[in-house]
Amino acid sequence: MGIIENINQALRAIKGNFLRFVLTASIIALGITALVGILTAIDSILYSMSTSFSGIGANSYTIRPSGTELVGRTRGRTIRRSERITFRQAMILKERYERPDKLSVSILVSSLSTIKYGNESTNPNVTVRGIDENYLFASGIEIEYGRNFSALESEKGAQRVIIGKDIVKSLFGGKADQALDKIIRIGSSPYRVIGIIASQGSGFDQSGDRQVMIPLLNGRQMSTSSSPDFQIKVAVTNPELIDASIDYATGIMRSIRKLKPGDPNDFEMRKSDSILNIIKENTVTLRAATIGIGIVTLLGAAIGLMNIMLVSVTERTREIGISKALGATRSNILIQFLTESIVICQIGGIFGVILGILTGNVVTLFVGGSFLIPWVWIISGLITCFVVGLASGIYPATKAASMDPIESLRYE
Repeated sequence: MGIIENINQALRAIKGNFLRFVLTASIIALGITALVGILTAIDSILYSMSTSFSGIGANSYTIRPSGTELVGRTRGRTIRRSERITFRQAMILKERYERPDKLSVSILVSSLSTIKYGNESTNPNVTVRGIDENYLFASGIEIEYGRNFSALESEKGAQRVIIGKDIVKSLFGGKADQALDKIIRIGSSPYRVIGIIASQGSGFDQSGDRQVMIPLLNGRQMSTSSSPDFQIKVAVTNPELIDASIDYATGIMRSIRKLKPGDPNDFEMRKSDSILNIIKENTVTLRAATIGIGIVTLLGAAIGLMNIMLVSVTERTREIGISKALGATRSNILIQFLTESIVICQIGGIFGVILGILTGNVVTLFVGGSFLIPWVWIISGLITCFVVGLASGIYPATKAASMDPIESLRYE
């Protein structure tokens, strides 16, 4: 009996016990849905984040005070945040940095600002940032309309502003061409719109489209903090030279911060992809937990399938006897019941894969990711179903194949 005939016979057997099949296939589909769905969501989110970080580039890094995330007490000693990077320190570094890279200096002025144009105004949740002429390039941000700040506008200050797409929607009805050269107000200060950045999307509960950028000197003057913290970002021209650039900038910063030989750095260099790498490492545990949940569910499905196959063997004892009397061999009966078990698992697995892809991508779209077809997890899920079907069907198939044809024909 060929494989096609075995599959057709398995489908006929499934049709004859449709309710049992539905229950068993549903359990299998649930396990595969959990497995494929969660792993798809993880991969989709990581893919979207990788795409976002690739926009910034793997050839950039930031310089910030060390101990930013380690403030408090541990083992009886106090861990303090290092001193902030001042405007003077940042500008000295920019002046001394003589490599052909792009070093930018910026300052976060406010995250709760209101922007006005005529009678229109935004919600008080706009981010205002003071930037220099290199910030957009180092951050992977593109100007869609208009232009960037010049070095003179950044250093000397100018009433110019670059705005995000959400600001255009709120103040100009989404018409970017009408926003250019208009005067908007940040607080009470007027600024002329000279540029509109391309859509940045959202991430980490912040929208890159809901921000305005003013020249660095203006941002410094507008800041209400008594000790503002200036951010430094460096985009190197050659990704292979990023470590050399970090070493070069480290030497200059140690001199600027007046650190003695042997003193540890009170600042740190963080590559643009380091956060993504940390997130990827943390998803290993989540992946393992997901696989564990899927395996436990499939184990339950395997036990249920084995019981159903045993019941099916018992109910079809006379059929088995007739098949053997007509010349069916032990291997024919074994393959027939193994095929039936595998077909049940594969049908459940196919439904599980489809539901898993849909579930995973729906979750991803809600958190701002992009649609992804996880071929690796699809193939893995179907292979897993094949193994489960094979393992679940071995004992019932062996029992059916070992039946005595005479005793089977007598079975009522």
